[in-house]
Amino acid sequence: MSRAVSRRAAVRRRAARGLRTARLLPLLTGLAVLLAVALLAGLGIGAVPISPGEIVAIAVARLGGAPAEWDGAARQEAVLLAIRLPRVLLGALTGGALAAAGAAVQALFRNPLADPALIGTASGAALAAAGTIVVLPVLPSGAPDWLRAALLPLTAFAGSALATLAVYRMAGRDGQTPVATLLLAGIAINALAGAGTGLLAFAASDAQLRSLTFWNLGSLGGATWQGLAAAAPCLLLALIALPRLAPALNVLLLGEREARHLGVDIERLKRHAVLISALGVGAAVALCGVIGFVGLVVPHLIRLVAGPDHRLVLPGSIALGAALLVGADVVARTVVAPAELPIGVVTALVGAPFFLWLLRRQPAAWS
Repeated sequence: MSRAVSRRAAVRRRAARGLRTARLLPLLTGLAVLLAVALLAGLGIGAVPISPGEIVAIAVARLGGAPAEWDGAARQEAVLLAIRLPRVLLGALTGGALAAAGAAVQALFRNPLADPALIGTASGAALAAAGTIVVLPVLPSGAPDWLRAALLPLTAFAGSALATLAVYRMAGRDGQTPVATLLLAGIAINALAGAGTGLLAFAASDAQLRSLTFWNLGSLGGATWQGLAAAAPCLLLALIALPRLAPALNVLLLGEREARHLGVDIERLKRHAVLISALGVGAAVALCGVIGFVGLVVPHLIRLVAGPDHRLVLPGSIALGAALLVGADVVARTVVAPAELPIGVVTALVGAPFFLWLLRRQPAAWS
């Protein structure tokens, strides 16, 4: 009897795995194609157009150690390798990390309208960036150029990490971290950091205020190979580690008590989800500024297609978030060329109407 039960259970597990694979492969294949198209558009569209064939030819020539040979090839190669490639890679990593963090935070709060900003990452980075922008002219005139260039992203990352740590520590009670308390602590820290940012903006000069405003709207315009190398470990860690939490996040959707009965270490899961999300979002905000709505909108789009299973939602969100941010960057730098729109404006123009549509469809999510 027990063998028959075990065989039936094994058959059900194999059927479930087959169903998940049948849903996963078409979804990820479509998203991979979308991401490839976005990457080619990001590399090829601009003041110096580069066709997909020329991109491949430049890559092959570069790998072979020989220069590409056609009219304008040297200029195209310089633009592609020095400007567009680091910018596109940073956009893809940032979009994927923001979307994955959004999916993880929504699962953690069990609220489809949650956003990574709730854990204080963006507001802490904004406060630190505002302080740096206002204080930067105070640095000695002999300060090295690398220090001036690296000071803003380093302090923004430190500010995001400290704000998230403060939220998590304030929410802890007797070894427990209630989700409601975590949410309220995040709201308080966001308000406090916003007040500090407002005071610094009040004290800033016109030029500093312009820099602060542009940073708060986000941009990939400052992407460099050095900055990408510094942020990539944090972004890649978030992209690799968050999908590994998917089975536990699925169980958490049943409720904390039920998840504990099923063997999930709830506090460990919360700690890992918050800290890994903060690490990825902090690195993204440090280099790109505040980019809104990606972490909110992208997981919803994936759930509309794939359902609530985080084994599908998290990898799907990473691929779609990367494609969305790279595509938004193409729009930001071409629609008003030769000027450049802040990328946060583009993502907000897409995200805000979708957010309002979600409110109309899911008003109970706020209750």
